[in-house]
Amino acid sequence: MSEEDRTPQGNSAYNQLMDELRAGRLNPGDRLRETELAERLGVSRTPVREAIRQLEADGVVAHIPRQGASIRTLDYAEVMELYEMRAVLEGTAARLAARAASDIEIEELQDMNQSLATLGNVPEAFTLNRQFHAALLDAAKNRFLTRSIHTLQKTLMILGPTTLTDPARAENAVEEHFGVLDAIKARDAALAEAAMRAHIEAAQRVRVRALRAQPSRDETYDGDLL
Repeated sequence: MSEEDRTPQGNSAYNQLMDELRAGRLNPGDRLRETELAERLGVSRTPVREAIRQLEADGVVAHIPRQGASIRTLDYAEVMELYEMRAVLEGTAARLAARAASDIEIEELQDMNQSLATLGNVPEAFTLNRQFHAALLDAAKNRFLTRSIHTLQKTLMILGPTTLTDPARAENAVEEHFGVLDAIKARDAALAEAAMRAHIEAAQRVRVRALRAQPSRDETYDGDLL
């Protein structure tokens, strides 16, 4: 089901559930009961059903026998594969941005990262970080790459809140952004790609440590796997 096929209420329910997933209010393994969701979101069950179908199409929701729809649980291999693909795709975005970004776009990215440096690890910073990566992707000027990254990002949301909730990670991420931007400003495509890959790999290491520290919900996150 595409956005065009959903009703306005279905789109609203979908966006609200995505926001809850991004904020960590919905977590892997959580069941999605239509009646409860309809009551919480203030809509009927029909738009909730539409939203769940779209989340299933996105790969975020799975149907578990005798349980119904639940947020997917990613195993260790999937988490590693997601970050590997993110490094490839966002590294490519940085490389293309070094060739295609206008001076105004680069200045905007610099301003955004300067603002990010003053915020620390607060919710406003998490939003600004997403906007920074989106602006860099826009500067790459490749619609097919944009689609691929957006698809990947939906699956990454299953992992919950950003790694920037870690204070040290928030500070390091800003410095890593500046490294990417220095390369883009110098029009050094290879260095921009390498810097962005290193940035994503640093986030991956923080994510893996966080997953290891989580209480095991089931055997997927058992200490033997992570």
